This record gives sequence, C-alpha cells and structure tokens, in this order.
Amino acid sequence: MTTLISVNVGLPKDVPWQGRTVHTGVWKSAVTGPRLVRRLNIDGDGQGDLAGHGGENRAVLVYQLESYAYWRSQLGRDDLTHGHFGENFTVDGLPDDEVCVGDRYRIGEAEFEVTQPRVTCYRLGLRLDEPDMAALLVAHRRPGFYLRVLAEGRVTAGDEIVRVAVGPERFTIADIDALLYLPGRDPERLRAALRIPALSPGWQASFADLLAAAERGRTGTPTVGVEPGWAGFRRLRVVETVPESTTVLSIRLAADDGQPLPTALPGQYLTLRLADAGRPAPVRSYSLSALTTGGTYRISVKREDRGLVSRYLHTRLRPGTVVEAAAPRGGFVLGGGDAPVLLLSAGVGVTPVLAMLAQLAAEDSPRETWWIHVTRDQASHALGGEAHGLLGGLRHAHERIFYTAGVPGPPGRPAETEDRVVAGRPSQQTLAELGVPPDAVAYLCGPAGFMAAMQAALVNLGLRAENIHTELFGALPGQTPGVVARPAVPPHAPAGPPGAGAAVTFARSGLTVGWPDGGASLLDLADACDVPTRWSCRTGVCHTCVTPLLAGSVRYSPDPLEPPGPGEILICCARPDGEIVLDL
Repeated sequence: MTTLISVNVGLPKDVPWQGRTVHTGVWKSAVTGPRLVRRLNIDGDGQGDLAGHGGENRAVLVYQLESYAYWRSQLGRDDLTHGHFGENFTVDGLPDDEVCVGDRYRIGEAEFEVTQPRVTCYRLGLRLDEPDMAALLVAHRRPGFYLRVLAEGRVTAGDEIVRVAVGPERFTIADIDALLYLPGRDPERLRAALRIPALSPGWQASFADLLAAAERGRTGTPTVGVEPGWAGFRRLRVVETVPESTTVLSIRLAADDGQPLPTALPGQYLTLRLADAGRPAPVRSYSLSALTTGGTYRISVKREDRGLVSRYLHTRLRPGTVVEAAAPRGGFVLGGGDAPVLLLSAGVGVTPVLAMLAQLAAEDSPRETWWIHVTRDQASHALGGEAHGLLGGLRHAHERIFYTAGVPGPPGRPAETEDRVVAGRPSQQTLAELGVPPDAVAYLCGPAGFMAAMQAALVNLGLRAENIHTELFGALPGQTPGVVARPAVPPHAPAGPPGAGAAVTFARSGLTVGWPDGGASLLDLADACDVPTRWSCRTGVCHTCVTPLLAGSVRYSPDPLEPPGPGEILICCARPDGEIVLDL
C-alpha cells in the first residue's frame, strides 16, 4: 500500500551562507495529527522564494522513503530524517520513475495532481551541507516532485495514497526531469511534453524554447551568438573616426589582416581590449551603430569625463591604430515578421537601434516603423541626420525626437525639425498620442531608469511584455534567488591579498583580478567582487549562470550535466584555464 509516512512543514527563516543571508523555507519538520492542505500551502508551511517555489503549481513537495535509503547509502549519512529534503510529504511508494506528470492522487480528504519535478536549487545543498546536491538529484534521477491541490482537505501521516486518474503521454518524473536537464533531447518527446495540460507553465515555456532551438538547428536558421565570428580577440585596425556630436565619436574598424569581417546582426555589440589604455588592459563593450559594410564595423562611443577607455578612444585613436576585439555577439537583435517596430532610445543608446533601422531600410521593409529618441539638445543629438535619412527611405515611418533641455527657436532651429522635434521627455500619454500600436515589437536602449519607465508605459498601453526587448549598458541585473538584498556596491577586487593566478576580466564591470589560490569557481570569485551574476543551482544543472566567454578557456569541476553552447560557459562550476575574459 502506498502511504503518506510524514507531513512536514516549516516557515521561512534567515540562514547565514557565504557571508550573506538566505531567506529560505527548506527547513521542514514532521508534525503530528491532521493538517489542512490549502490551494497554496499546508497550514504552518511557507516558501522563502516564491519565484522558484510555491504557488498553485508547486503547493506541495513530495519525496520518497526509498530515495532516503538511497542517499543514506550514497552520502554515508545516518542523520537524514523526514523533511530533510525540504519535502512536505514523505511517502512510501510513488517512485520518480513510475509517477507521471498529470497523475492524480487522493490523500485523506484532499486531492492532488502531479505538475513537475522538483526545481534544481542550491538551497537543498545548503540544508544538507552537500553543495553538489542539486546536480546529484538530476544525475541519479531522484528529484522528487510537486503537486497541485485540486481539492482542499485534511491529511494525516498514515493516510493511504490512492491514484484516481492517469496523466496523458505517460511522462514519468524522472523522464521529464532528464528531458529538461540532460543532453540528447528528442524533439518528438519535447512536443509530447507540451501536450500535457498539467505540466506547470514554467516547464512548458522551457520545453517550448528547447523545441524552437531544435527547429532552428534542423532548418539551418542561425542562432544568436558568436557565429559567424572568431574565438578570443582579433586585431582590428581603425579606418576612420567621425565626430557625431559634442560627445560622441564614431570609429570604423577593419581586420588588420585585410580579410573581410563576418556580418554582425543588427543590435549586437563589439568588445574591445585596449592594451595601450591602461594596465591591466581595460576591456569594454560598445554596440555596433551600423550594418557591416565593406567588411568593416562601426561603433559610436560617448566620451565620459571619468571614463578611462572612452577618453582614450576619443583622444588617442587615429587611422591605422590597432585594437583587439572579440567577435560581435548579443541577443538584443532585430527580429523578423511583419509586426510594427518601435525603436526607442535615449542618448548614446541610439547606437544598436540605429543599426536595426539601417537593416529595415536596406530591406525596404514594409513594416510600420516608429523612431523615438531622447537627448539633451541639438548639440548632443548624435547620428540624428543619419537616422532621419534612413527613415525617409521607409514607406511607413514615424519619427519623434525629444530634447530634454528644450528646443531652440529660429534661427537656430532647422526648419525641417518643426514637425518631429519637441521639448520634454516621452511619457505614457505622449506615446499614446503618437499612436504607438499595441501589436508593436519594441526595442529599447538607454539608461536603466529610462528603460524601466518606458517598459511600464508600453505595457500599460497594451504591448505584450515579451514583445519589449531591452539593452542595458554596463553589468546586467543579478539574479540571486533567496539571498536577502543588501546595499549595492560597485564591482571591486576581492578582500585580502591579490590572487596570483591567471587574470580574470569581467568585461561589463570593467574589472580584472587574479585567480585566487584555492578558488572554487568563477561564480564564487564574481560574488567576492560584487560583480552582478545570475544563478540558481550552482552545480552545473540549470544553466541560469550561462555566460559568454570572450577569450580564453576553462575547466569544470564538477562537469556540467549538459555542456553550454559554443562561446559560453557555466561559471558556477568553471575555473580559468589561463587568462580569460567574461561578458560580466
């Protein structure tokens, strides 16, 4: 008989971890007597991170007695008690290789439906003091699973567990977990998984993305990344420099060996390493501001008073100067289709969307195109004439320029700006008055505050959030599930003596440090430097921490369950194998 052995609950609490504080509900303890199971939880229970745990599709977590026995043997542990794996129900039966997504069970007064395997999470490793536990659960096909509550009611340890319905497609928990996390996926199995109504939306979305990637590979559709490109850094020669405004300089680059450069996608960026600008050589990334023409690239750089690299580029570069560059990359690229396009930028954020506009013009695109740009004044309006000319070649173009310092009156104001240049800043109201259509696909680039305000305004105007794409200068926002927020500080060298190992450069953060003796992973080093990172499992399973590797190579410990794509690494389990440059 399949039996509920133990009901385990626990409220979230703060736990110290690696010099930080984690808010987590992974500590569960067995309770006696009946407990009411509600739609979102069991009475007395809670989750610390509702982005990754909890909610209707993850209300109750189940783990099995047989898996407890397995891990006691594998880990050499005799201290594992019910609730130790963070589960709400410890059960006798319901093995992961037999239970299927969509199966329904009655326990006591309540009824449940299986929705997904357990989410890979570093907090279980924290609870068990086994840092690799998230990877071990997947590799050993023993993740456990979540239940949705179909009918609320009381449950008690000792209740019989009765299956009342069988899920479609017969995907076991172990199989569907492997389909997401392990290599060698069959596209037909991905399609089958997407036909399971009970499968949680997050897993549905992941499988849809994997299927789309498989279809791109089958049809030969290029994927965004470093291809076509080159490994590491390549010598590029300055062909010309052109002032575009009082603060912006355009720089056109060609291959120093005379070979044509691969075509970049509109919206991608180029990463430069400048040996003559400082020690160690600083590394910075700049959006390509034009299409690849004549086998050359163009970037447009704003001079910052305190910017070491921007001052060097503005004052030291001459035709013939040689710099080093990594291949163009980035996911902020112009998509296809026939939906209207909104290109919305502020300041030097104009650069990637200008390349997108050039692509639309080169294709003689029939798509309705909206061009909205914000800058301080006429003197700071970089590349405005070029954008205006490109818009003039499109059949369905709308243009509006906002000068935040006010619009000059005649005679300083050119007559042709009368209809398209206004004073102030764009707002939800002005965007509505301009008639930006709700089915538009939007591309935003500029300061973080500007993009946040514009994103909110566009969503309020009816644009779908997934149709709003952004590019942010500098380091990307971090994702540190469960870690209690603390005041942000700029990236810095880690505390203590400098590392004597290979140089590790965090390109977006403008920081180069030596690899420390005994360093565990690049993610740990980034954490010590307060470099923003994105992660979840910290054991090479979930790929949340996937990061472009601009130069160098790494070695893994442990090896990831599935290798990342070309030009990418998993920083949670990687160490440098010589000098490296990361897009962080």
